[in-house]
Amino acid sequence: MTNEAPTSAAAAERQMIDKVLKLLAMAEGTDNATEAEAFSAKAAQLITDHRIDPERLSQLHRTDQLEVLQIPLGRGAYILARVALLAAVARAHDCQIVYQSLSTGTVGLVAGFRSDLSTVEMLYTSLHAQASSQMSEVRRGTGAATQNWRRSFLFGYAAQVETMLQRSVETTLKQQRVETRNELLPILLERQERVKEFATVSFGRLRKGRPVSGIGQSGYAAGQHAAATRANLGHKMVAPRHGLGSGR
Repeated sequence: MTNEAPTSAAAAERQMIDKVLKLLAMAEGTDNATEAEAFSAKAAQLITDHRIDPERLSQLHRTDQLEVLQIPLGRGAYILARVALLAAVARAHDCQIVYQSLSTGTVGLVAGFRSDLSTVEMLYTSLHAQASSQMSEVRRGTGAATQNWRRSFLFGYAAQVETMLQRSVETTLKQQRVETRNELLPILLERQERVKEFATVSFGRLRKGRPVSGIGQSGYAAGQHAAATRANLGHKMVAPRHGLGSGR
């Protein structure tokens, strides 16, 4: 009897992953942008549904731990765009983020519950790899123009990813409020407040980052479209590419 619950939980986890992979394969396999967006959005919804599953959330509420995760963001012209992408994923999972410039490069510091941090890290790594793969295929007339376009692309990509993830969260919460008569709402609010308090203590006094400027509309729109039609929100399927720091 002691192994029944873990086995059942593992089977449910595997079933969810299989469904997500099928949806993502369908998104990758169609040339219809509307269909691709619908499949990707459904994958995002499934991930969110799993995360806010009442039984799973109730179990995690008793055992989950608050931590700070460090995610390397590298150097160069794309740092703030990477921060934007990481923030988009983190916010959708009720995590708090700041970034810090070190002699070894910039790192993102993400505060949240351990179960959410693992998802944030996986999604950010996967989405950044996918965006980088598409960014690297585009060149403009000069190195500077190429760099600006790619940077703008990543900002647009991050914005669309956040829209998709937040839409999934809102839809799931509305459904759960009806099905559970708001029984989950106190748990979710308590977890959010605990993360905020933990982040305040962990991060200490913060300084505002510099405002973003010089975003080109062409690259930004292309990034939005790429995220809407091809963003894989549930599994690492694209190998990361390097060498995007210089834009050449």
